Amino acid sequence: MPMITDFNKPFTDPDTLAAPVVTIGATVVTGEIELDFHQHRKAQLILLMRGVLTCELAGGLWIVPPRCAIWIPGGVTHSVKAAGSLEGYNAFIEPAVAPNLPANCCTISVTPLLRELMIRSASFPLVYPEGGPESHLVTLLLDEVAAASVGELHLPMPADSRLRKIAGMMMDNPRDHGTMEIWARRAGMSERTLARMIVQQTGMTFGRWRQQLDIMLALRWLADGATVQQVAIDLGYENAGSFVTMFKKALGTSPGRYMAERQGLVSASPRA
Repeated sequence: MPMITDFNKPFTDPDTLAAPVVTIGATVVTGEIELDFHQHRKAQLILLMRGVLTCELAGGLWIVPPRCAIWIPGGVTHSVKAAGSLEGYNAFIEPAVAPNLPANCCTISVTPLLRELMIRSASFPLVYPEGGPESHLVTLLLDEVAAASVGELHLPMPADSRLRKIAGMMMDNPRDHGTMEIWARRAGMSERTLARMIVQQTGMTFGRWRQQLDIMLALRWLADGATVQQVAIDLGYENAGSFVTMFKKALGTSPGRYMAERQGLVSASPRA
């Protein structure tokens, strides 16, 4: 199937196709993609080769940097945003053929084999015969997805309107590293209430949630070409060193090496 280059033009709905796996490539030289909340009957695996993508569900935000993928189960309502140069592949998978795949949305690490399987399956016709080489290849693709390690590039979003107000203010001004007491006062609640509710609704402490927000924003900006120094400034860190230390504790490697691995410039190093 040819690569999609214009998202304003209609294309075949994968849900209407009988094939158990339909992979579609997409490339955008420059511009912006914004798909409002929607859902597919089929599950969706989005692999990014170039660019950065943000996916939002009712329960949170996911950031997908280059050479990573996001898994969205069938029937899950989601929105997708991306800007700048973009190249990626979408595999739409019948739920019946994927009982061992994740039940919830998640990011997954992409092996070289999975990457090549996605690229190759995107060249298949929309309708291909069962039992042929195409079927054998997509079976291997499903096995690779099932074996992939799950990432943590996820920011759980609270449902409470006061907590979402705090989240919005932090995203609008990430340099503001006010204390939990300050943020609670801005939202019209006590510090104790904020501490209790953020854990109940996100599974994270306030400090851990704030750090995860910094990681998500940093990955987006780094993928857009920002320097580590600039990201540290924009996130309100005193210096680049303190930002790098936080990043390494969270993801196990430095920001520079993390992005180089995702861009294929260096081999991925084993995580401790």
